Amino acid sequence: MTNATVSKRVNPFHKLAVFAAGLLVSVSAFAAAGGDVQQAGTDLNDRASLQRGAQLYMNYCSGCHSLKYLRYSRMAEDLGLTEDEVMKNLNFSGAKFGEQVQVSMTEAQGNQWFGKQPPDLSLISRVRGSDWVYTYLKSFYLDETRPLGWNNKLFPNASMPNVLWELQGLQHAEFGKPDATGERPVLGLTVTQAGVQDAQQFDQTARDIAAFLEYAGEPAALKREKIGVWVILFLAFLTFLAWLLKHEYWRDVEH
Repeated sequence: MTNATVSKRVNPFHKLAVFAAGLLVSVSAFAAAGGDVQQAGTDLNDRASLQRGAQLYMNYCSGCHSLKYLRYSRMAEDLGLTEDEVMKNLNFSGAKFGEQVQVSMTEAQGNQWFGKQPPDLSLISRVRGSDWVYTYLKSFYLDETRPLGWNNKLFPNASMPNVLWELQGLQHAEFGKPDATGERPVLGLTVTQAGVQDAQQFDQTARDIAAFLEYAGEPAALKREKIGVWVILFLAFLTFLAWLLKHEYWRDVEH
């Protein structure tokens, strides 16, 4: 064996230290980005919440953000909606019933208005989590220094405006003392001009959208959870039959 074929043995403690360091960096970055994520309390078995979330998403978000892994026909089937209800109330792009949820905005328009094309949100809940989406929707505040006049406590310097401001109202940030870099941390948010919804109603709005995006990230989860109950029951019954078979097989031996 030549020297070229000899691989250096990696110390397992070194790998553990690298993992711990990476985890620490991730946690630090998360804390710097806002950190205090609130519990969304989404429930995929709440069909009414998913239906409201679909309506809210299509009315306020689908103009910029596609859901390229979700079809209108699949959404109708899973959420208990008819084709007519989906095409009249949830389809604003002129797509066919069997097509994915796409946006009318072109890449050039996205670059002109936002600096880049707004991302597809099919997997945002699987990447960030429903709690993150819920908190993000509630964390916008007015900021005159930003190009669109909005900033976000959880995700600082986000390019997205607060499309739900009419529902939530206008929020202003409460800043702390400048840190070593001169940045003033956002300590809290206060609604200074009420929207058409009160705080509890807007919490439900954000929860419904977060639940819908959780569903959109894995539509099969609805059926998988229902099938899972029957699978567990079948395995329990099969275990009972195996126990009876074992008891019958060993009865003569034991006696």
